[in-house]
Amino acid sequence: MTHVLVTGGAGYIGSHACKALAARGFVPVTFDNLSTGWASAVRYGPLVTGDLTDRAALDAAFAEYAPVAVMHFAAASLVGEAMSNPGKYWRNNVLGSLTLIEAAVDAGCKDFVFSSTCAVYGEQDGVVLTEKSPKAPINAYGSSKRAVEEILRDFGASHALNSVIFRYFNVAGADPEGELGECHRPETHLIPVMLEAIDGQRPELVIHGDDYPTHDGTCVRDYVHVVDLVEAHVLGLEWLRDGKGSAVFNLGTGMGFSVREVIGHCRAATGKSVPHRFGPRRAGDAVSLVSGSHRAIEDLGWEPQRSSLRLMIRDAWNWHKTGGFGG
Repeated sequence: MTHVLVTGGAGYIGSHACKALAARGFVPVTFDNLSTGWASAVRYGPLVTGDLTDRAALDAAFAEYAPVAVMHFAAASLVGEAMSNPGKYWRNNVLGSLTLIEAAVDAGCKDFVFSSTCAVYGEQDGVVLTEKSPKAPINAYGSSKRAVEEILRDFGASHALNSVIFRYFNVAGADPEGELGECHRPETHLIPVMLEAIDGQRPELVIHGDDYPTHDGTCVRDYVHVVDLVEAHVLGLEWLRDGKGSAVFNLGTGMGFSVREVIGHCRAATGKSVPHRFGPRRAGDAVSLVSGSHRAIEDLGWEPQRSSLRLMIRDAWNWHKTGGFGG
């Protein structure tokens, strides 16, 4: 059996990655502390409950399963929290990742797929971001991810660690077969929050700011379907196993949607209006983040199939109606 260690495999993106890996013949080994993930989402391979800062737990997992690669999703990822509690992001995201990378290298596991973010680019409005865009993060989340990218570069030079880094922003949608979906407690991401407002689980959606320098005053983001996203990660793993070396890829559609536009698409996809009101801006939010994927399409052969906004919302709505893992 060919094992892959998936950190954060009990979470939203990680669990979808485990399903995609299993479909390709790998055995995903989930390493997760279950602080935000769900044990019931681990369906395609074993679960190791542990924290990334626990070197002994990592060493034991590498010794038991001898994974051929690591797929690293585990991270704190809330922009508001990153602004108010940056220390958590440097401890969890950077120290945890460093401990994982050292454990992988010492175990002889030299292929590493890293889930990064377009937040490493910071505030660069009016452009489609490419892998060569300057990195200038404006919050601890983006800064911590940039730091891990640099750690991977340094370990590549010193220990021949090969890494594929994916930078993306808003991930949405759910498994079309209904096995997996987004299920945070509490929920903070735009599309599932809209769905909660639609069915009365919360009184309304609060939009953080309506005075941004965009065409309608609300922030603009690029959305990619979680199934398409994890397909790119599997392609990245295969890239490494084929000996093609380290690389960085952006993942997005190249199309930006404002919050107001997402609300309109939600109404069209569900047939229901989204109760909402406007609140103050949220510290750390960029005005616009749109990420092109030319390199991933050309070099990896990535072909996103489900990343239309309405399809993402429809899949998320179908999952939401099941009640999720906590339902």
